[in-house]
Amino acid sequence: MRHLRKNPVYFLKDRLNVNKVIINADGAARGNPGPAAIGATIKDEGGNIIASISRRIGVTTNNQAEYRAIITALEKAVSLGARQVILKSDSKLIVEQINGRYKIKNTALRPLYQEIVRLTGSLENITISYVPRTRNAEADKLANKALDNM
Repeated sequence: MRHLRKNPVYFLKDRLNVNKVIINADGAARGNPGPAAIGATIKDEGGNIIASISRRIGVTTNNQAEYRAIITALEKAVSLGARQVILKSDSKLIVEQINGRYKIKNTALRPLYQEIVRLTGSLENITISYVPRTRNAEADKLANKALDNM
């Protein structure tokens, strides 16, 4: 293998292999639909942040942004080697839809739901629960930070 640097740089968060993670995810849109962004934190069992996401996603609805935040966070968790996930969101609608307690009436949300089902199929265990916005402040801040930098 050829290295371009004498001492190559490796980022811990890109090589980390974890079993269990806690995800807080949030989506935000300014207008409905409107400019939107996602934010998420992925922590180990000790509460240490191992990855964070703060990204604009274009123009979409609030609910689509919430789904996209969860999808992106799950993709990152799986890439880190997570097998067990505790996922927290401040969107009661989305949590209840994913857990099968509410129907998904909006056809635009169905493919997003199906992507979550696909991603969770590679996990040993996932728990998805609703938390009040005050307990999801880090993810909310990351989503709004991305929106503010538009």
